[in-house]
Amino acid sequence: MADDQNRHLPPTEKRLRDARKDGQVARSRDLGHLVVIAAMLSLLMLGAPLLTDWLDGVLKRGLRFDWQTVSAPDQMAQRLSALFLPTLLICAAIGTAMAVVSVSAALLSGGWVWTLKPLGPKFSHLNPLSGIGRLFSKAQLGEMVKAVVLALILATVGGFYLQSNLQNFALTQSMPLPTAFSAAGQRILTGLWLCVLVLAAFAVVDVPLQRFMLRSRLKMSHQEIKEEHKQQEGSPEVKGRIKQRMREIGRRRMLAAVPKADLVVMNPTHYAVALKYDEDKMNAPRVVAKGVDLLAFRIRDLAREHKVPVLQAPPLARALYAHADLEREIPLALYSAVAQVLAHVFQLRAAMAGRAPMPADLADIAVPPELDPHNDLKTADA
Repeated sequence: MADDQNRHLPPTEKRLRDARKDGQVARSRDLGHLVVIAAMLSLLMLGAPLLTDWLDGVLKRGLRFDWQTVSAPDQMAQRLSALFLPTLLICAAIGTAMAVVSVSAALLSGGWVWTLKPLGPKFSHLNPLSGIGRLFSKAQLGEMVKAVVLALILATVGGFYLQSNLQNFALTQSMPLPTAFSAAGQRILTGLWLCVLVLAAFAVVDVPLQRFMLRSRLKMSHQEIKEEHKQQEGSPEVKGRIKQRMREIGRRRMLAAVPKADLVVMNPTHYAVALKYDEDKMNAPRVVAKGVDLLAFRIRDLAREHKVPVLQAPPLARALYAHADLEREIPLALYSAVAQVLAHVFQLRAAMAGRAPMPADLADIAVPPELDPHNDLKTADA
């Protein structure tokens, strides 16, 4: 009960979609009754001449007795069977038309919903106490009051109409049978159309009312909205574990690329960036791994284990870590500094293989000051 009292927020679109899948749609019974009765009256008006002639012929044949009928009673059964089949066909046609109109009215009010969930057993409904609670719920009381008011209005309209036309109905007794059929049918149709107008007035009110009542039943609490958001977006704990798992996978893939690198540039204590350059496939050196602190030491150890040169160039390592993206080529502003380092590494490899003399010590590497994050820190401190 407390949870029901806390449900004061409008339902979300997901809540409305789920309710529709469960068969909960805003259908107006008054609209269905209106469409079915109006369609039936329209069919009767269109087919009134044919129906009147058919009824006249049926009565004439059914009420005709002669000496053959009296002398041979079996012909009565044949006559009844001959009258039964056309009557059955007409009733079946009218019933089929009304069924189609009824389904169309349901689609008009709530749309097409195909689900078997409402047919499933609900053991909670077997509890008589909960059944009594549903019987006296606001929705049921509202439907009962609406039905009583509608019945009273229809009875009042019908009573006044019958009272005002009572003498006309009495006069049909003195009319020939075809004329009596036509006059009585016309007055009955007029009375039914008055009832249709009453149903139309109720339907105009009931259609938005049913939608309002459905949304009221589906109202949500803050906790329900939070739970729904978690289901759609994923709980923060699960999302955090997924992100951590993705980071671990990315780190393993990055470390697997270190043995194939051409060079690792390090700041001795914090930064490490592994570079790879293939002049046939790349326009510029590419960063295949980078890390700080413990991950930097792991990159350094892997590089030394696989005999990848490791050079100490703190400004360049910091600039590469800050401005070069993983699996991307280095920034244009660092081309000169990286080319100087790679040239030294290639010369050193050639010297160790006996193909060239040993290169001189690596000179100071010129890194643009604005690319070194330490310069930004010094500027901020100043």
